[in-house]
Amino acid sequence: MAGLRGLTRLDLDHNALTVLPPFVGALPRLRALLLYGNRLRRVPPELSGARTLTDLSLGANELEHLPERLWELTSLRTLNLGQNALTGLSPAVGRLRRLRMLDLGHNRLGTVPEALGELTGLCDYLYLSDNGLTRLPHAIGRLARLDYLNATDNRLRALPESIGDMAALRELRVYRNLLERLPEAIGRLGRLRELHAAQNRLRTLPESVGDLRGLRLLDLRGNPLQHLPAAVGRLTDLRHLDLRATRLTGLPDALGTLPRLERLDLRWTKLERYPAWLERLRGRGCVVLL
Repeated sequence: MAGLRGLTRLDLDHNALTVLPPFVGALPRLRALLLYGNRLRRVPPELSGARTLTDLSLGANELEHLPERLWELTSLRTLNLGQNALTGLSPAVGRLRRLRMLDLGHNRLGTVPEALGELTGLCDYLYLSDNGLTRLPHAIGRLARLDYLNATDNRLRALPESIGDMAALRELRVYRNLLERLPEAIGRLGRLRELHAAQNRLRTLPESVGDLRGLRLLDLRGNPLQHLPAAVGRLTDLRHLDLRATRLTGLPDALGTLPRLERLDLRWTKLERYPAWLERLRGRGCVVLL
């Protein structure tokens, strides 16, 4: 295989490889190297010689550490490191400024470095789900081109105010964390379409949530919500509102004025009374689940 000098794509997904041959780093035209679902425990430092690589998938292996020379692959556009056993991430990751997608999900990371904010080319998605993260770096706000951020199933207690600087964000997933509040700056995410914040510790929402005029889905199920601000009535593009299993005893009348609401889920939420406008929503085709 070392003689395949014209090889541009090598797909070795879903095998039982425990070792990656060093010659892979010497293939002069290799652009995509796919090693998902193997049994690799180390990445040979020789891989850093594959300077033409744009797509590298090392997901679902047994990696606990990454060689520093991996961060010399500065032509990478996509990097999948998910479903390994990584406990740390080098600040040198900031060198990969051409990355469009980075998957770090399903590892054992307790922190991610501020250098993540140097990946200003990230525009497709960033996966940080199912780690042990207690905070997101302030510098994450520099990812102003990012479309999708997933930080679910961590131990986050708050989101940085800088998240409001992520101007291109369309989908934010932070469910199953320990969030006690959402930052006021979240209202600056003018392009946000979906906000998934289920199963946290939220008791209310900031007034600025009403500024998310493009929001179509708001999932708050399983939070100890006691109050919903009237500002939600300004979410004129909202289609799906999930309030299952909250502690709300009442709803703001402004909810009844949402013109595009298609589904309002109130199951396992014990309201003291059901407002008359619920029937009006039903009458125009909105599915109201009680």
